[in-house]
Amino acid sequence: MCLLERVLRWDAQRVVLATTTHRSPCNPLRRNGRLRALHLCEYGAQAAAVHGGLSAQRAGREARPGLLGALREVELHRDYIDHLDGELVIEAERLLESTMSWQYAFRVHFADELIARGRVAVIAR
Repeated sequence: MCLLERVLRWDAQRVVLATTTHRSPCNPLRRNGRLRALHLCEYGAQAAAVHGGLSAQRAGREARPGLLGALREVELHRDYIDHLDGELVIEAERLLESTMSWQYAFRVHFADELIARGRVAVIAR
């Protein structure tokens, strides 16, 4: 499942992406036709994965697979997001990297409004 559509910019520490998949009736996270803001954590985790893949590619290596280990300090400023007409902008910033794990902060904006943020920890497989 790929929820992110475009990379807007990225560097060694962060990536910014955009998407409209929250509007799609085929979004696999929808239940009873609705998409809860809680699923923005998945958008943030996918942004972290995109950053990891781009960073590995730049270094001439393959990205290591990982598993979501934890979510922390998650703040949601909406209940549902399926009705938001326009793009979501998702930013992930690497906070920590080791051989066994990564930590990222993520933020999701809609029309210049922060609608979600948190931290994601990824454990290397």
